[in-house]
Amino acid sequence: MAFEKTVNLPDCKYSYTISPKVKKFTLRDTAFVQNKLGNYELSRLLEKVPNSGDGCSLKITINKDLTGFKLTITDKSGLRTVNIFKSAENQTIQDKFYFLMDSLAERDIFEKKEI
Repeated sequence: MAFEKTVNLPDCKYSYTISPKVKKFTLRDTAFVQNKLGNYELSRLLEKVPNSGDGCSLKITINKDLTGFKLTITDKSGLRTVNIFKSAENQTIQDKFYFLMDSLAERDIFEKKEI
């Protein structure tokens, strides 16, 4: 999967674009970790019940040039892509996803656009 400027997850109400205002220190302040290749990664577990350890894994990777990113939601093992927006029973997980992405948009990491 290549780095993209804009990502639209299937059935999601919003698309997310990397902000031209993004800064490396802002990424570090928001818990992104730099990997061996110099890219910035953020991993979060989206759980229905807090601290249960059962949920979907959200992974955001921003390239070292801060020009593109990858955003994936997978099962806990990280092997299969999961569509959390398909079913209404995932409302809690969807709310947690939107809350996290809104906080990153407020810090000028992403720009959110309604579809």
